[in-house]
Amino acid sequence: MAKVQKNQKTKESELKSAIMQSKKSFVIVGLFSLFINILMLVPPLYMLQLYDRVLTSRSEDTLFFLTAIVVVLFITMATLEIVRSKVLVKVGNKLDSILSKRVFDSLFDLANKQPGKASSMPLSDLTQIRQFMTGNGLFAFFDAPWMPIYIAVLFMFHPWFGYFAIFAAIVLVIITILNEYDTKEKLLEANNMSRASTLYVDSNLRNAEVINAMGMKANIQSIWRDKYYAFLNAQTDASNKAGIWSNVSKSLRMLFQSLMLGLGGYLAIQNEVSAGMMIAGSIIMGRALAPLDLIIGSWKGFSSARTSYERLDGLLENFPKDKEYMELPAPEGEILLEGVVVIPPNAQQPSVKGISMKIDKGDVVGIIGPSAAGKSSLARIILGLWPLSAGKARLDKADIYQWDKVDLGKYIGYLPQDIELFEGTISQNISRFSEVDAAKVVEAAKKAGVHEMILRLPEGYDTKIGAGGESLSGGQRQRVGFARAIYDNPVLVVLDEPNSNLDDQGEMALVEAIKSLKENKTTVIIITHRPSILQVTNKLAVIKQGLLEIYGDTNDVLSKIAAANQAAAPQAQKPVVNTQQAQTISLSKPSS
Repeated sequence: MAKVQKNQKTKESELKSAIMQSKKSFVIVGLFSLFINILMLVPPLYMLQLYDRVLTSRSEDTLFFLTAIVVVLFITMATLEIVRSKVLVKVGNKLDSILSKRVFDSLFDLANKQPGKASSMPLSDLTQIRQFMTGNGLFAFFDAPWMPIYIAVLFMFHPWFGYFAIFAAIVLVIITILNEYDTKEKLLEANNMSRASTLYVDSNLRNAEVINAMGMKANIQSIWRDKYYAFLNAQTDASNKAGIWSNVSKSLRMLFQSLMLGLGGYLAIQNEVSAGMMIAGSIIMGRALAPLDLIIGSWKGFSSARTSYERLDGLLENFPKDKEYMELPAPEGEILLEGVVVIPPNAQQPSVKGISMKIDKGDVVGIIGPSAAGKSSLARIILGLWPLSAGKARLDKADIYQWDKVDLGKYIGYLPQDIELFEGTISQNISRFSEVDAAKVVEAAKKAGVHEMILRLPEGYDTKIGAGGESLSGGQRQRVGFARAIYDNPVLVVLDEPNSNLDDQGEMALVEAIKSLKENKTTVIIITHRPSILQVTNKLAVIKQGLLEIYGDTNDVLSKIAAANQAAAPQAQKPVVNTQQAQTISLSKPSS
């Protein structure tokens, strides 16, 4: 099954696999790096020839010829470096094109399974990796393996030059290792604290109205400041340590380069090397050590990219791509639950405990029960939003998780308790941000009883609303959300407290819309605690403590509730014998 497969770890890292799709490009960059590093020998060898050949021979022709060759070689080197940079930019863009959709999909899977933990930061992690792959820091890793070229040339000048270069390289490698050891934990801690601080701000910005209304901003800010300054202190500590090692590395490289010059001077005095070799040797060793110095200097960026890689790799591993199933026929709306058990995200105990029930095509089913009974959890099971701990949820006899969510979405309508509208126009929200079909948008709005209200807005259906629909009242948002749910005549509509923000007129429109859906044989599931809407249902389910207590014909279930209330009523109270009273008593508690 899809959900079982989603929880299995992939054999190969998807992120690594995506990067390795550019393996040929990395080989090309490596070859370019080889030729670039060979061409880096041009300046010291040119200087060597000037000192040892041109100045001694005083030949202008030789000077002109050597200079012309150097110019051509420098142009070649610049061309290779430009091409190398462009290749890595294309590699970064290719990685982004391969993974951006997957990361986006995984974020929504994370949001479904672990509400409150999802943010857009994995997309920033992908950007961080791409930027590192196109920056100078990565060039240092490509250049470092060609250090033996420079050391070999130094050995050709004199063995002492080669040995001293090896000693200097070993010292800088040790500093690189010490830098990694000294800063790794602090940089990781700083990154985690930055992430926590950002998530805290994001979660509270969504509740800014409540925070401002009740004067909670100072308290929230105090908590944020603690998180933020903890991150800042960790980052400052890591940056200070990285700065120390970077400056030590830079100073040592300059020292070693000067000492190489001194060593060359000594050997020149002993007539073992020429003056040109003395200067060229110093320059070559500086070039040999430059990649190590650059690696240390860019270590913070490398460490951040590595942390982003690990986070992103973990996300893709925990939420792998769904198995592609054969496209199924358009559903008709039959629901079958077989002993379903679900544990809500971040919870320990199941909210639905082994419920089995069948909902036929065209049924209008009311689901009632006290607060936290598991009604909304049941809705999420039917929609395939939460993974099951046990049992099966079937749509037209097929496991709900075998359906492709994008393909299935056009047949499903859903109105959650917390209505979320999105930044865009009214018509875009109703049409679910697909290509706007004006006739279908107006049809849905009229069925939802919101058409005239929309026409009274400044720009009608083209009125733009902000994120969350803050420009609309609660009732308006609910009615627009309902229009979105019934757009394009879905076969299954799930309504969670659809009348919680409606006035009498809005509720009448809702009832008429559900009647219209019923006539069209649309399967409708209504979660409610207001009895007035139960008049349109033909079946009723009573959920208590995650268990299905009663399920059947609406009138039969209400009669059983009335009988149960009558039996439980104290002798001093008037027994409940009226169906409407039974509804009111049973539904007096708020919905979950």
